[in-house]
Amino acid sequence: QVQLVESGGGLVQPGGSLRLSCAASKSIIFSHNTMAWYRQTPGRQRDLVATISSGLLINYADSVKGRFIISRDNAKNTVYLQMNSLKPEDTAVYYCNVFATHSWGQGTQVIVSA
Repeated sequence: QVQLVESGGGLVQPGGSLRLSCAASKSIIFSHNTMAWYRQTPGRQRDLVATISSGLLINYADSVKGRFIISRDNAKNTVYLQMNSLKPEDTAVYYCNVFATHSWGQGTQVIVSA
C-alpha cells in the first residue's frame, strides 16, 4: 500500500495563500492514478476538493473554483494544492488520497483566521 504524507498547512489570514504538498512512497502507484485532495471539518463528512488524473484532467469543487490549483509532479511523486484567496470557511483538515482507494495521508490542518 502506498504511503502519503501531507505538508504545508498552517494559520493564514483571510485573503492569504498556502501551498499543500503530498508525497507518495510508490511511484508506480502515484504516476498511474488520479490523485485527490479532500477536506474535513469536525462533525462533517470528508468533502472532495480537487482531483487530477494521470493525464492531467482536473476537476474542482464549486466552492474552490478560481481560487485553488491542483498540480502534480510525477518525477517527485508529489501532488500539490495551491490555495489562494483563502476564506475562513476553507478552514479544515486537508487530506491527500489516491482517488477511489483507501490510501489516505494523515492530514494537514489549515486555519484561515484574522
